[in-house]
This record gives sequence, structure tokens and C-alpha cells, in this order.
Amino acid sequence: MSQKRNFPNLNGVRCIAAVSVLIHHLEQAKEAFDLPNIYHLTVVKHAGRLGVGLFFVLSGFLITYLLLQEKGNFGDISAPKFYLRRVFRIWPIYFLIVGLALFVFPHVPLMYFPGANEVASQHVAERITLLALVLPNYAFVLYNIPYWAAQAWSIGVEEQFYYLWPWIIKYPKRTFLIVTIFMLATVGLLALGVYLLDGTEAQKKDSVLTFIGQFRLLIMALGGGGAYLVYTNRTRFLSVLYRKNVQITVYVLFLICFLSGVHIPAFMEVYAFFFCFFVLNVATNPDSIISLENPVVSYIGKISYGLYLYHVAISVFLINVLNTYAPGLSTTAYNLILYPAVFGLSILVSYLSYEYLEKPLLVFKDKRYGR
Repeated sequence: MSQKRNFPNLNGVRCIAAVSVLIHHLEQAKEAFDLPNIYHLTVVKHAGRLGVGLFFVLSGFLITYLLLQEKGNFGDISAPKFYLRRVFRIWPIYFLIVGLALFVFPHVPLMYFPGANEVASQHVAERITLLALVLPNYAFVLYNIPYWAAQAWSIGVEEQFYYLWPWIIKYPKRTFLIVTIFMLATVGLLALGVYLLDGTEAQKKDSVLTFIGQFRLLIMALGGGGAYLVYTNRTRFLSVLYRKNVQITVYVLFLICFLSGVHIPAFMEVYAFFFCFFVLNVATNPDSIISLENPVVSYIGKISYGLYLYHVAISVFLINVLNTYAPGLSTTAYNLILYPAVFGLSILVSYLSYEYLEKPLLVFKDKRYGR
């Protein structure tokens, strides 16, 4: 039986993704409050989308590697144990932030966000049902989610990847049938939701297009492809990807694309190749030209799931605090206070969540359902 492999630098990757999303949402919130902001900059808008994309690629990489290793060690994959491990990792703080957004924040003055209370007061039963079924991406495109928890849409996409992917790894010869059943269920649920949606044809079409634009399973599958290369030790292919001149070329191309703000056709899928290359190198290449093994960066990455889910509500809270108690600040002073406060409080809340809620459950799920 092979030992579980510990990949270096992955908490650093999580840190980069989480910080990118945080900056994106903070500037987005400032724009909603009609405050001076840089949300209009393409780089800032891309940062959030690409941060989520990086999370998706990393998730696909890790989940695939673990599933391949489990199948290699035990000759099979225990789907019940896999899903229970995911439940104990994802659901607790997902339901915490969703519950706060639905039932608490609308009644707290310092959590005010333009339009959020109106969203929360409409289609209540439908939204609660979809969120309770851990289908936040469906809730987002059909009925919207109050801003404090809108980022949870991506949790739904990841969950749907988990519904599909273990069965492909478990029964690779039945991939076509598995994908067909999965797509029929996915499209059928969306079609039902759109049919029941009380809106114009234009609104229904927009819901479908938004759903398709967010349904990034191919990105996670690409991360899974990277894991397959590593697990099966495809040295001929990996040796090319590991070359220092190839690393430099790819990273320079990425920076040119990102900093220039060019919107590439198949935007996320193209960037996902960059991210898969990045994850492969920092996690498995001993000659990687990038190292993210810094204690602070690594710890932020360790608590990044909480950071991702909590930071929006914390940003809204601190904007309200500054607007209420320090309304005369200059733009420079405002940002010099806001940014460190959002980062600091988000890290503190995520630390407390990880140490006292997530970590005990992680220990339990590994002990009870680990393989």
C-alpha cells in the first residue's frame, strides 16, 4: 500500500487564490456602496474569476490524486466514505454563512448592503430549498443569493464535480454512460428551475447563460488530468513541463495575458492550462522556480476555505463601520484602514473557525472515514 503523498506549496496556491478573490470582492463592494474604487480595472475583475478558477483546478488535482491513490491501494473507491469526507469538510461553514446571510444579516444595520435585503425577502422558500440541498449555483442563477453569501455559488459547482468524478475514476469504462446520466440530471434540474422561474424570457435566458458560464467542471477535470500525469508517473511528458526554460516561458505568457487584461476566448479554460501547469510544478517539481513555502502564506492557505466564505460579510461590515463612524476620511486614509482591517479580521475569523469548528471535524472525518 502506497503512503499518502504530501504535496508542498499547495497552501501557498490556496493563499494566492483566496487573496485574489478577496481583493476582487472588496473593490466590488466599494463600487456597490458608491465609494471610490478600482473595480472597473480589468485586472481586478479578472483576479476574482481567476482566483476561483485556480481553486477549481487545485480541487480537481487533489481530489483526482486521492481517488486514484485510494483505488490503487484498495482496488476500489468507497463512494460513501468519499462523500462523508466531503460533507464534514464543506458543509459546516457553508451552512453557517448561508444561514447567517438568510436569517441574521438582513436584520443587522451594520451588515447593510445595497439591495441585499430586497433579494433576501423574495423567493424565500425556493432559495432556501436550493441552498439546503447544497445547490447554491442553481439558487444564484435562478433567484440570486444575498451578497453576504453570493460567493457560495462556487461550492455548488465543486459539489457537482464530486457527484460525477468518483464514479468516472471508479468505473472508467462506463464514463460515457456516467457523464450522460449526470448531464441529463444537471440539465433537467436547470430546465425545471427555469420553467418554474417567474420572469421574462430574457431573464430566463440570462439565467441559463450564467449557469453555463459558471459550470466549470472542465476546469476541475483539467486539474484531474494533471494529477493523472503525476500518479501514473508520465516522466516523458512531465520532464518537458518541469524544464526551467518552459516554466519561465509559461509564467511570462501568463503575466502578459493577465496584466494586459486581454479577454481570451474560452477565458477560464485557457487560464486553467496555466493553473494546471503552475500546480504541477510547485507541487511536484523539485526544480520549480517558484516556492510558496512561507509560514504566513502557508497558514493563510490552510484557512483559505473559511477566508473565502467569510470575507465578503466581513468586508461589508467594515465598510459600514467606516461609513458610520468615520465618514470624513480621504480615499487614501479610507483604504489604508479598510484593507488591513478586512484582511486582519477575515484571517482572525477564519483562524477561529478553523481551530474550533473545522479542525475537530477534519480530525473526526479522517479518523472515521479516511482510507
